[in-house]
Amino acid sequence: MFTPSSDDVRRFFCEAYRKQRSGDILSPMDAIAADWIVQHPEYADVLSDAEAALARDYSVEGGQANPFLHLSMHLSIAEQVSIDQPPGIRAACNALTQRLGAHDAHHEIMECLGQMIWTSQRNGVPPDSVAYVECVRARCA
Repeated sequence: MFTPSSDDVRRFFCEAYRKQRSGDILSPMDAIAADWIVQHPEYADVLSDAEAALARDYSVEGGQANPFLHLSMHLSIAEQVSIDQPPGIRAACNALTQRLGAHDAHHEIMECLGQMIWTSQRNGVPPDSVAYVECVRARCA
């Protein structure tokens, strides 16, 4: 199983952005990342300088959102929806997308995903995928 470091993740997104901008051939994963990067032009400066991206600290205390975490969550949600894992996430995402559009739906799902991860870590228990999907469904109403 591949477990990338935060530097690996940052390099991946910076490289996907570089390839997309220069017209290089994108791997399937690069293409998915590039699609989300295009929807976040506010990250262009960060993604265009890989060395600075590696050196930057995105601590909670700094008060700035971590663009690499944000983009990684987009990728995670896209993968979850593509394989419907956890079961029901695809239908919940589709319903939310009908209501809000794909990008805003992903941002709503991120809130639920973050809540599930936080609760799991806080309580020292496995992630509750049923509660996660229910959280997404509740946002459809």
